[in-house]
Amino acid sequence: MATQLSVPLDWSAVELVVFDMDGTLYDQKRLRIRMLVALLRDAIARRSFNTLLTLRAFRHCREALAESSSENFLIAQYAIPAVRRGCTAETVRALVTEWMEERPLRILNSCRRPGVEQLFTALASAGKRIAILSDYPAADKLAALGLAADFVVAATDPDVGRLKPDPTGLHKLLQMAGVAPDRVVLIGDRVDRDGAVAARANIRALILSRGGKSEANQFASFSDALFQPLFA
Repeated sequence: MATQLSVPLDWSAVELVVFDMDGTLYDQKRLRIRMLVALLRDAIARRSFNTLLTLRAFRHCREALAESSSENFLIAQYAIPAVRRGCTAETVRALVTEWMEERPLRILNSCRRPGVEQLFTALASAGKRIAILSDYPAADKLAALGLAADFVVAATDPDVGRLKPDPTGLHKLLQMAGVAPDRVVLIGDRVDRDGAVAARANIRALILSRGGKSEANQFASFSDALFQPLFA
């Protein structure tokens, strides 16, 4: 897929580059397949699909909460799946922590997107600051990927408490960096989340995509010609 930009990007005018984490900095599909294998092995050993089904309920709940812009998302993300699965919110939280936050760290680096490390180095060398905006806790994942950022903000931060496309987390990042929206680029993999949150904050978005019709500015990989001026 060729790069699709509505307006050419002048990297010299960019001070802050905000990256989404899941699906953008690493291949989320590959990670999920490997975690699914581990979950199935666990289910066979326990003779129960409870963990798998509870995690699926959690993911579905989060997608719905993002659409509804729930103010109680930090509590609801565990409470709603708990009711559906007939367990406690603490049980859901423990399963999510183990299977979605801790265990993936062991294999995350092997799923890192090609060219990401080089792009981070090029951005830093060019004097650009780097930020992470994620719907999940991101600091440990960033370390597991062997990457570093100037700012890390997650929807689960107590002073954010909002999932994308709500712009609360992005506004927090802009305040932390002290930079105007027109000096920022957000890079993500979902038009309905990353593209939408950028639009709400008047920030330009670049969407990693394998193709398909979209009005979003898209690119295919981090080796795309779009990023080559940063390596000059």
